Amino acid sequence: MDLEKRSVGGGDLESELGSSNVFAKTLLSWGVEGRGISPVPISERTDTQYYKLFFLWFTMNFNILSFSAGTLGPVAFGLGIRESCLVILFFNLLCCLPPAYFATWGPKLGLRQMVQARFSFGYYGVILPCVLNMIGMFGFCILNAILGGQTLASVADGNLTWTAGIVIVVVISLALSFCGYSILTWYERLAWFPVLVVYLVTLGLGGKNLNDVPPSEPADAASILSFASTIAGFVITYSPLASDFTIYFSPNVSSIKIFLYTYFGLLIPITSVQCFGAAAAAASAAVPTWAQAYDNSNVGGLLAAMLSPVGNFGKFLTVLLSLSVAGNIAATFYSISLNVQVFIPALIVVPRYVFSITTTAIVLPIAIVGSHKFYDTLTNFLGLIGYWCSAFIAVILFEHLVFRRKKQSQTEDTSTTTTTSPSTSSPHSTSTSAFDSYRVEAWNVPHLLPSGIPAITAGVASFGLVVPCMSQIWFTGPIAERTGDIGFEMAFVVTGLLYVPFRALEIRIGRGVK
Repeated sequence: MDLEKRSVGGGDLESELGSSNVFAKTLLSWGVEGRGISPVPISERTDTQYYKLFFLWFTMNFNILSFSAGTLGPVAFGLGIRESCLVILFFNLLCCLPPAYFATWGPKLGLRQMVQARFSFGYYGVILPCVLNMIGMFGFCILNAILGGQTLASVADGNLTWTAGIVIVVVISLALSFCGYSILTWYERLAWFPVLVVYLVTLGLGGKNLNDVPPSEPADAASILSFASTIAGFVITYSPLASDFTIYFSPNVSSIKIFLYTYFGLLIPITSVQCFGAAAAAASAAVPTWAQAYDNSNVGGLLAAMLSPVGNFGKFLTVLLSLSVAGNIAATFYSISLNVQVFIPALIVVPRYVFSITTTAIVLPIAIVGSHKFYDTLTNFLGLIGYWCSAFIAVILFEHLVFRRKKQSQTEDTSTTTTTSPSTSSPHSTSTSAFDSYRVEAWNVPHLLPSGIPAITAGVASFGLVVPCMSQIWFTGPIAERTGDIGFEMAFVVTGLLYVPFRALEIRIGRGVK
């Protein structure tokens, strides 16, 4: 009973705060979501509009940042259209798998992704990946804000600065994330369509110029793998926030349905727009107006130049495209506001929407300062964040697939055999899922969670091999000099191989599966 009181205490305190504050109570009555990281009870997991999960991920990635990531193939790594598109296709097919799988956990457990990670990293150990995750999400918000602001300013003929453009984009994103889950998912269901129109018009106008201009030097394995690492870093970083958007769905939903909606919601926009970006960047070398616009205003200028043949209508379409990043920034703000409460558990008494405001206050000045070094920032950032995220994925997967399944099997073997009528049995009484081995009510009770030492040790130790396999502008390891960047692959493999014996030892000495 004490455990149950403590486990729901965070949610109760949050509700009490909302009911005692007139402003907070008014916001809740308007549909603004106040819930933070407290688990969603089964009685509140009632959403059955599963299709909106597809549009959430689709809109988040059907924007200029995906286009910009694709341009890195020709621009930063010297690849042609063919090589760039093959890397984009293959590695997105692979790297969309982890976030799609993790998204299926939300309806089963009712836990935000970083709260669920406590069952591997421990109550305090999860703070490290939480901080890294927030850094990554802040980074993506900053990059999106820069791109959106630059693109918006590119059509103003000098009447709108990059700074003003960034402010406009970020404020729109704040409004969406402040409102929470319901408004956010409603917006994401609609916002993709104008962007689709823009890309189709852009493709129609510039398609005749999208010829594969051969790179000055043939592509080598090192360049291909380094670009692959960048592409992987773009998508696998959705894994630490995947279930943040699925905890309100009914637990009776098929996991396959959630998986497919998420997988294709990620794969289709990312792959198509990145390939378009790679083709446009490679072709710009042979189109002087595109090349000049690209040199002056980065990706925003390139897209504005491609739309210039239709005059003011092209400018209008460019404005729509600049605002496409709001869907990604808003959803990321939403997840950041949750991660803050995991990072500092005492802040669970503060309504979630407050942290959307503080996040905006951090993103705005950094985006404004960093707007003049966009490409260097993007290349370095995407290459780095994939490493830690691979290690995180390995820990969560091996905990679930090895230890949770093993625990469930042992429970089944030792339980008393009973005969239950099919008409009276519940999904929980007959379930043999590994999810049944998670004691959700222990989500905020440190001594009932793993210590986190095996997870942290395995992840940190893996970098002994990851660093020699890294290939970045500022550092190239001895292994990467021969192979290209294979750091994110090594992070996953080595972390997984180390975590299994470390965690088995922890269980043996008494910190078992809770």
